Amino acid sequence: MENIANANPMSLAGRTIIVTGAAQGIGRAIANLVVALDGNVVVADMNATALAGIESEFPKGRFLGVTANVSDPTEVQALVDRAVETFGAVNGLVNNAGFTRPGMMDKLSLDQWNQVLSVHLTGAFLCSQAVGKHMIERAKAGEANPGAIVNVSSDAGVQGTIGQVNYATAKAGVLGMTMSTAREWAKYNIRANCVAFGLVETPMTEVIRSERFADTYLSRIPLGRWSSAEEAAKPVCFLLSDAASFITGQRISANGGMQMAC
Repeated sequence: MENIANANPMSLAGRTIIVTGAAQGIGRAIANLVVALDGNVVVADMNATALAGIESEFPKGRFLGVTANVSDPTEVQALVDRAVETFGAVNGLVNNAGFTRPGMMDKLSLDQWNQVLSVHLTGAFLCSQAVGKHMIERAKAGEANPGAIVNVSSDAGVQGTIGQVNYATAKAGVLGMTMSTAREWAKYNIRANCVAFGLVETPMTEVIRSERFADTYLSRIPLGRWSSAEEAAKPVCFLLSDAASFITGQRISANGGMQMAC
């Protein structure tokens, strides 16, 4: 019988997790925590130089860096194929890749709109589809726990934002996709959930956290501080683990209370 005192329900031992956009920021923190929880990590990013620079920081044989554009279906499939070839299976996916192209709605160009949606929303769809097909095959072959998907969203997708209608729309779409994925693939015991972040200390939020805006935004956060990237990684890994084995189709808002819902 398992020693309950030593059991870690968040262990990812023996599991391989793909994390997109993981050469820095939240994605990098997630990759670090996956390995700390004894999992293997496949870090996908468009920045080949950054990928090469972080490889030495991970245990040998537990890391694979793949240069990939998540909005390109060919590159996404190649990413999944390399992960399976290297580790035997993919047990989890974190759709984290993203960036911003700010602009007021009346001035936002179609290119700015398409760039953001193609990575945040289409990219999450393509990665989920490719990994999902792999997981479904294993489920049909009799595997009881083929894997879990975690999509990274934002409070902007729940309450909107000024100057980033493209980003808010993409993140709202991610919420809908999460619920649809959960409903469609529950019969295979593939779970899909979402973490919606508030303000995390990453390069993407530098302007908001600057001296000009910091006090305004901090006043809206009941906990009175920003989240660190390491702190943001924890609910993501929770949802990947057996600690969340009966949770699917849900949104965790990790925002310090900035946006509340019951």
